[in-house]
Amino acid sequence: MPKKPSGGGLSPTQQAAKFLGVSVLAGAVMAGIALPAVGALGLAAKGSVESFDELPANLKTPPLSQRTTILDAKGGTIATVYSRDRTVVELKDISPYMQKAIVAIEDARFYQHGAVDLKGVLRALNKNAQSGGVAEGASTLTQQYVKNVFVEEAGDDPTKVAEATQQTLGRKIAELKYAIQVEEELGKKKILENYLNITFFGQQAYGVEAAAQRYFSKNAKNLKLQEAALLAGIVQSPSRFDPINDETEATKRRNIVLQRMAEVGDVSQAQADKAKETPLGLKVKQPKNGCITAVKGAGFFCDYVRNVFLTDPVFGETKEDRAKIWNQGGLTIRTTMDPQAQDSVQQSVKDHVNKNDEVATAASIVEPGTGKILAMGQSRPYGFGKNETQINLSVDRSMGGGLGFQPGSTFKPIVAAAAIEGGMPATKMYGSPYEMEYPSPVQACDGGIWDEKGVKLTNENESEVGPYSMKEATAKSVNTYYVEMISEIGICPVTEMAGKMGVERADGGKIEQAPSIALGTQEMSPLTMANGYATFASRGMYCTPVAIEAISRRIGGETKSLEVPKSTCSRAMSETTADTVNTLLRGVVEDGTGTQAGLGSRPSAGKTGTTDERYAAWFVGYTPNMAGAVWVGDPAHQRKMEGISIGGVWHDKVFGGQVPGPIWRDMMTGALADKEAPDFNLIDIPDPPKEKDKDKDRDKGRDDDGDNGDDRGGLIGDTNGGAFPTPSFSIPEGFVQGNDNGGNNGSNNGGTFP
Repeated sequence: MPKKPSGGGLSPTQQAAKFLGVSVLAGAVMAGIALPAVGALGLAAKGSVESFDELPANLKTPPLSQRTTILDAKGGTIATVYSRDRTVVELKDISPYMQKAIVAIEDARFYQHGAVDLKGVLRALNKNAQSGGVAEGASTLTQQYVKNVFVEEAGDDPTKVAEATQQTLGRKIAELKYAIQVEEELGKKKILENYLNITFFGQQAYGVEAAAQRYFSKNAKNLKLQEAALLAGIVQSPSRFDPINDETEATKRRNIVLQRMAEVGDVSQAQADKAKETPLGLKVKQPKNGCITAVKGAGFFCDYVRNVFLTDPVFGETKEDRAKIWNQGGLTIRTTMDPQAQDSVQQSVKDHVNKNDEVATAASIVEPGTGKILAMGQSRPYGFGKNETQINLSVDRSMGGGLGFQPGSTFKPIVAAAAIEGGMPATKMYGSPYEMEYPSPVQACDGGIWDEKGVKLTNENESEVGPYSMKEATAKSVNTYYVEMISEIGICPVTEMAGKMGVERADGGKIEQAPSIALGTQEMSPLTMANGYATFASRGMYCTPVAIEAISRRIGGETKSLEVPKSTCSRAMSETTADTVNTLLRGVVEDGTGTQAGLGSRPSAGKTGTTDERYAAWFVGYTPNMAGAVWVGDPAHQRKMEGISIGGVWHDKVFGGQVPGPIWRDMMTGALADKEAPDFNLIDIPDPPKEKDKDKDRDKGRDDDGDNGDDRGGLIGDTNGGAFPTPSFSIPEGFVQGNDNGGNNGSNNGGTFP
């Protein structure tokens, strides 16, 4: 009895028996003979080799994975992404040389035999028996196509890929049955077309069109004889015959294909010889895949679109369903990204913050009334290198971002909106002392109360002493005023208003029930803040953010539209409330803490914010037709913005109106260029009478140049275009629990203040 060779492989006799078994099986199949699960071929292990009759009747052919193209709102390409780089083309769009070359080298009798080439099997059997190894295979082009379908269906799952390519008799039986089915249903030309579209040509290129582009930067229909022969030769072993990495081996293989084409009569010997003397003539186009290739710095926007697709149930009931569609590709996704706005964001970011600065910036722009995300960018580019990141600093953690950043005083307008919506007049005045304890108890949600005494807060400087009206307190970002306000109306109306405006924590948690939320202690993302402020711009209508306008999907030769998520709009506050807040925030950019963010003659409104210890600084603002947010800070929440260079400019101390404000101004100026400049529906908010003594006290706190000085103590606020206040208080441990972000975003220092 023959023995196995020492290496554990099959002996020549055993290999011959295997091939003979296959040939007999093929003959039996073609004669329509049903084979039992247990018989002369030893198909006893049902778990490893199925009965021929028990195989499914039809081969399931999944849509071929193709590249997906992501477009901006004007139709320009943002990026091309794919699981497998493939563009499906019809046979008429494939060079005749390519068609002949692949048949000549892979299955010269393709048009003469059926699904199984018995002559080829016997020939392979004879050669392999003589050589003592596997010198020649016997699979037809149709069988190879079936095997490729199994691989395609396996996707990127390594276990499934291994199962799809395993060399077992069970797998061979399946290939034989399905090959017969495919021959009967498709015919030779369609099989050849499908094969050329599905097979792998190396260098991430799947299908002949992608291969032609990769190696020769041309369409498959324009391939010359020698080029077609090169590609046909790669198929047998894409790594061994890779022309980019081994030109010698690739040339030898190409010439073998050319000679074979001459032998079967596809070309003359003279044509083949001439082509053999021709250089490879590569014109390599590097693979470009994924959001890292996005133009206009839109890698993070691209990644956001991908996350929307993978998480929104509109694209599939389960995560696996959505991932399968995404990986199969063939999608053309038209997004909401406005190229003009995106260009402006990136230019402003580049002008003000360097990618290798100790701190970073992130910015987003949305369209009020529609929720469309128009632009998204940051100073640290999308990538894997130094000073690059794949964390989208503009969005929540669930969408590829971090844990967010404390927004500081940019949260105060939400408190004002809650108070006004509840009936508080815009002329409301509070004593607003320079220093005070947090009022206690304060009504929270669900009947609970916040009750903790002895915790103090201050204004920016000792000269900021009330009473203040809402208009003045908002323009100057007076902390004690807003804490008194939330103490009167309660915490719950504020958290409810935030919820109606889509303003939520970046980590997905609930906003904490403490009066300090009035000062922006809960970590949030720039996109959240921009879209929240868009509610004010649209006169009280909140619209959920959307990034996708339309998707078409190409399957085979057909293109169909997919349903996409729609923005849902709801009224968060009355028009009167929104108009009142717009009037208050208009004052911030006209003569308050945000004057450096002003847009000149174009009506705008907004709010500055600087957090405790200067870990973050913000400007969030809007016009009636665009809303945007800019954050500047250390994503790891370790570098305080004191004594720091940002964008090549030295800053003793950073606050919201000083660095984020100009970034916002420049990005909005470019984004809004040549667009209409509508005004707000402003309301009249009477100024309270001034007290002469109070005015004199305030004047004592100003420098000769009219600013508020840089020697103030107290809570960090945002002064009128140039002051640098210094915090002079500490927060008791455990007063407001922060987030331990593991060196990512946010802080664990217990809270931040404006």
